[in-house]
Amino acid sequence: MTMLSRPFTVLSAVMARCLALLDARPWLLPLLFGLLSLLLGQDDNWDLRNYHLYNPFALLNGKVNLDLAPGQWQSYFNPTLDLVYYGLLRALPAPLAGFAMGALHGLNALLVLAIARRLLAHLPQAGAQRLPLLLALAGCMGCAFFSQLGNSMGDNLTALCVLSALALALRHWDGLARADGRGLALALLAGLAMGAGAGLKLTNATYALALCAALLMLPGGWWRAWSRAFVFGVGVLSGIALTAGHWFWRMWLEFGNPLYPQFNDIFRSPLAAPIGIGDTHWLPQGWTEKLLWPVIFALHPERVTEIRMRLLLWPLLYIGFIVLAVAALRAWRRPRAVGQAALSPQARFVLAFFVLSYLSWQALFSIYRYLVPLELLAPLVLWLLAHRLLAPSTARRVAGGAVLLAVLLALPTPHWGRARWSSEAFRVTVPEMAHPERSLVLTTQAPVGWYTAGFPASLAFVSISGGFPGSPLYEQRVAAMMAERGGPFYVLLTSNQQDPAEQPRAERRRQGDEADSAARRDAAVILDRHGLRLDPASDCRVYPAYIGRNYQPYQFCAVVHK
Repeated sequence: MTMLSRPFTVLSAVMARCLALLDARPWLLPLLFGLLSLLLGQDDNWDLRNYHLYNPFALLNGKVNLDLAPGQWQSYFNPTLDLVYYGLLRALPAPLAGFAMGALHGLNALLVLAIARRLLAHLPQAGAQRLPLLLALAGCMGCAFFSQLGNSMGDNLTALCVLSALALALRHWDGLARADGRGLALALLAGLAMGAGAGLKLTNATYALALCAALLMLPGGWWRAWSRAFVFGVGVLSGIALTAGHWFWRMWLEFGNPLYPQFNDIFRSPLAAPIGIGDTHWLPQGWTEKLLWPVIFALHPERVTEIRMRLLLWPLLYIGFIVLAVAALRAWRRPRAVGQAALSPQARFVLAFFVLSYLSWQALFSIYRYLVPLELLAPLVLWLLAHRLLAPSTARRVAGGAVLLAVLLALPTPHWGRARWSSEAFRVTVPEMAHPERSLVLTTQAPVGWYTAGFPASLAFVSISGGFPGSPLYEQRVAAMMAERGGPFYVLLTSNQQDPAEQPRAERRRQGDEADSAARRDAAVILDRHGLRLDPASDCRVYPAYIGRNYQPYQFCAVVHK
């Protein structure tokens, strides 16, 4: 038994030393997450293939009004956020860029740690060794955050803006409560941070609304409350203007819709159908689901996410908030039980922000990965609830056990797509083209936007099928572009051929040929609707392309008028 227990003793000692090091030098946390990003591998998610690489490439190479939606309707998302990932890949070898992206995401751990240290200072157990660090690390082990660590999806990066605004409010609590000149300046600064995140990714607007409402609950009277909230709102709008104003203005000038093609039922851009684009199938259906949503999506995570996740903390938080509400309603009838800790004003503020953010998310999106800021705070919030509702010794056991169980069940965390590292993140072999400025490449599939970054910038790419809600004028624009350029014209299709570096297998080659033939048949149907066909005098050729070491070849076929 002694021999069996020795490895566990050594492991415990090593973990204790590591935690002590991180607690004494928290600046190591981002480096830790940078290393974890390296271990997870090169990003290869669907959105990256569709538009996260294409959008910054198009912005920097003057292709916004040259192409037509090769990344579907997401081609017109604000590319400012994607410039971070794209810039790292252009400046550094792919593994170093992945490390840097993971380290940037790891800054969230520092913010959660700062928030936890401030809130736990008001609890009887505030002196518990390394508790804030453990809760911060537990938050970073959540499925949404960890599955996106080091990747390009943007939720981890913009969470920095959300948590910065919250941490700023807590750090300067007394100034905000007074709402004097300095306090209003702090509210403006917090709004700028939050607005920057909302401008970079509009889904963060729910957190801006929640924090603005939570500021109304601070003590000091209604005039101070409204002054704080108003100045914070001005900061939010200013932050949005800083990070997204340039793009909104460009979309207005180009298409007559600052959010093109979204909300086109309002702005009526002639190139897009007059509809409001929104992914509503994730939303809860009916009042029963709305009331029980945390329990439902924990049991059926496919209701809120495309990949399998274990979301144990959310039903526990849901129960905790219900019990807290019941306790608040009954508080006037009997005193608080002996040993229970009262919530500090700062803790009540964070809990209000948490609940309001969740309700806004549920009403507007209900897509789990948009909950990254709340997921990072979830272990801390559960700890606060437990210590408000239970005696300290019981609260430590219940909250600690629940958080530990949730983290263990969440591992191993699924991912959105990874590849083994190579020195170059993306490699696309491009066919020789004598005059790319005269040519045009049609796309009929998704996601293919990432291929465009390997081609000459003067070559135009146009989607004639897929997720863009085009209007009749869009079809006329396609025909006009072909007439102006003159040709030759091509269609780009994905390929399922085997990587030449692998051992050749006849069955695998047969499957690839069948899949490629099916893709060409589907493309032929779409081309026919536009008066085009695959050139019978020219064979489609397959060209190699890689994301990391993932082989992603494509077919390149000549197209002619019928």
